[in-house]
Amino acid sequence: MLALAIALLLPQSCSSPDNGTPAPSTAAIQKPRVPDWAKNAVLYEVNIRQFTPEGTFKAFEAHLPRLKEMGVDILWFMPIHPVSKVKRKGSLGSPYAVADYYAVNPDYGTLEDFKELVRKIHNMGMHVIIDWVPNHTGWDHPWIEQHPDWYTHHPTADTIIHPTDRGKPTDWYDVAELNHDKPELRAELIRAMKFWVEKVGVDGFRCDTAHNVPEVFWNEMGDALYAIRPLFLLAETEDAFHRNSGNFVADYGWTFHHLMNEIAQGKKNALEIPKYLEADAKKYTQGYHIYFTSNHDENAWNGTVFERMGDAHKVMAVLAATMDGMPLIYGGQEAPLKKRLSFFDKDTIDWDGYAYAEFYQTLFDLKHRNKALWNGKDGGPVQVIHTGQDDKVFAFQREKDGDKVVVVCNLSDEMQTVRLQGDSFTGSYNNAFANSTMLLTGDMAVQLSPWDFIVLSNK
Repeated sequence: MLALAIALLLPQSCSSPDNGTPAPSTAAIQKPRVPDWAKNAVLYEVNIRQFTPEGTFKAFEAHLPRLKEMGVDILWFMPIHPVSKVKRKGSLGSPYAVADYYAVNPDYGTLEDFKELVRKIHNMGMHVIIDWVPNHTGWDHPWIEQHPDWYTHHPTADTIIHPTDRGKPTDWYDVAELNHDKPELRAELIRAMKFWVEKVGVDGFRCDTAHNVPEVFWNEMGDALYAIRPLFLLAETEDAFHRNSGNFVADYGWTFHHLMNEIAQGKKNALEIPKYLEADAKKYTQGYHIYFTSNHDENAWNGTVFERMGDAHKVMAVLAATMDGMPLIYGGQEAPLKKRLSFFDKDTIDWDGYAYAEFYQTLFDLKHRNKALWNGKDGGPVQVIHTGQDDKVFAFQREKDGDKVVVVCNLSDEMQTVRLQGDSFTGSYNNAFANSTMLLTGDMAVQLSPWDFIVLSNK
């Protein structure tokens, strides 16, 4: 009966492939309840405000065919809600200063426009997640007046405060911190999330600053949302609890991202990657990271991939796409995006062609067809191949159900000639970026230019 009620609530135009999945009782749910399509999916972040000159849902629709062709599976939309005007930063404010959890930003269009966009994305075989901000709201959110007790108050002045980040002061003065000690607040936030799943048809959420929100909320959220249908839930955190609890299938690979930056800048070398993999594997019992070279925060506050990674930007993108998690690219990277986009003002992406689209398409097509590269435990583990120059060259293989990939990356600014040690990787492969075949033998020599890479697949 619950599944029938949900089906009746959802508009036919917004249905997604998993809507017909019967919803079990909460007690019977094995979290995470993840859609099958996530197993080899690629994630793409959409900044609607900056994506087109119009900055609307309707204008974005024109990009759907090329994104589908590039191999994108999941479109993550940065917050689509109205932006608070009180204490606003810049001329347009932060998308994360939410003024209404049930509405869309009128600058982007109407709720019906977004429903139509969701329908078109689903009809093309792609999926939709939206950004969710449960840690704070804008200062003109109705709850400020209606439910002031739902916010954190200064212990002596009894005024609502702006958030801290892991207890440390922030400059997030344009938002007010929510108080998750209030069960009524938690229930209302979850009710709003269910609205977007049941009435609009989104396929999941990217949950902002998840590490600042108490576990009790995530436990309640996971129970409630997975009872509806399988969903893709991503936490903006690297705290192990969020995956181990089953509330989220994926989190952020921040440590690996920072490591890639440091290697590109010559501050660390390739020997740190096996150390990272060993330490990371001990923390988690399920799920996987998303891996990325950029996102909206990195681009706005820390610089473009060209600023942070220089000539290493492509080899790092190869690593992000072939490790044992889900790859993410930020909207515009395929252009490529060579400027920092303003966070609080209009700043349209320079779409001067799509020079890197073929590069990403090659990586994503390979991920789709080769099981070794599938996400988390649906793919194969990363097995290091020693080269005799492990401080300069990181080589590895992944294998699953007979599918195999071998990746060799020169993580230095010098020409390298190395020998691949062992024999587990031997065989004939297709060279993904050379349109040729390559026979690997034990102890064979491989030469790579500075920051060069080889990606080999047996299918």
